Amino acid sequence: QISRFIGEVVPVAQRVTGDGGESAAPEGGGGFADYALVSLHCLRIYLDSSYRMTIDLLKEMPQIIGEIGLDAADLPAPSTLCKAFDRISMSVCRVLLRQSAQLHDLSEHAAIDATFYDRSPASRHYCQRISYRVQKLKVTKLVDTASQAVLDVHCSTNREGSDADLAEQIARRNAGDLRSLAADKGYDKQSLRDGLRDLGIRPLIKHRIFAPYDHAHNARIDDTRYNQRSMAEPLNSAVKRSLGFAVRARSWFREFREIALMCVVYNIKRFVKQ
Repeated sequence: QISRFIGEVVPVAQRVTGDGGESAAPEGGGGFADYALVSLHCLRIYLDSSYRMTIDLLKEMPQIIGEIGLDAADLPAPSTLCKAFDRISMSVCRVLLRQSAQLHDLSEHAAIDATFYDRSPASRHYCQRISYRVQKLKVTKLVDTASQAVLDVHCSTNREGSDADLAEQIARRNAGDLRSLAADKGYDKQSLRDGLRDLGIRPLIKHRIFAPYDHAHNARIDDTRYNQRSMAEPLNSAVKRSLGFAVRARSWFREFREIALMCVVYNIKRFVKQ
């Protein structure tokens, strides 16, 4: 299965980075091709291992690294792979996520939900020693309800702002690809509903009951579509079980990129299993 996985990762990475025609390994004093580094980081997340362990494992997998265009002698040092992560911008991660989602048959109906990831898989003592003010990341995912592919992701280290405002921001980024958006009552806010309608997206968000007319509002919601919002919850659980409950990076911007790549890996893993 890992062979099928890397067979899908490499073409996606080449399309996004635009350097598919270059040699994966350094030549003439140059560096590694961007698609090769992206593919190696996806493998690291797939294997759920450290940089050093990832390189050690890949040395024993010539067929897998051959798919990238590398051999065992070409593999970067763990420190090189770690530093190369800074070259993968969040905008590139978002395009990778979109490309990986498009491997699936998307329905244009989505659900949104949030979950939390630990910022340190090693020890809570480490977090306290370096004075992490926030020890968990809040991660909000936009999920296609038919294929359960992750369409978009938003990460935050603080709890400022409402979930509804965040949902509108995510919906605005994906407005051209959505016909409806389902969410639980935690996203109940009239400005969100109005904003979604302005974008041409049907809001499937039930009202909290404060008055009799709220029952009438809820009765008009398509229950079949609304109930599909629950698809986001098992997806969050599946990503954590298969790829880890915590991020390995130590700075917030690297953590955000790691979360985005985790969603890319999840989408491609789900695709190759079909």
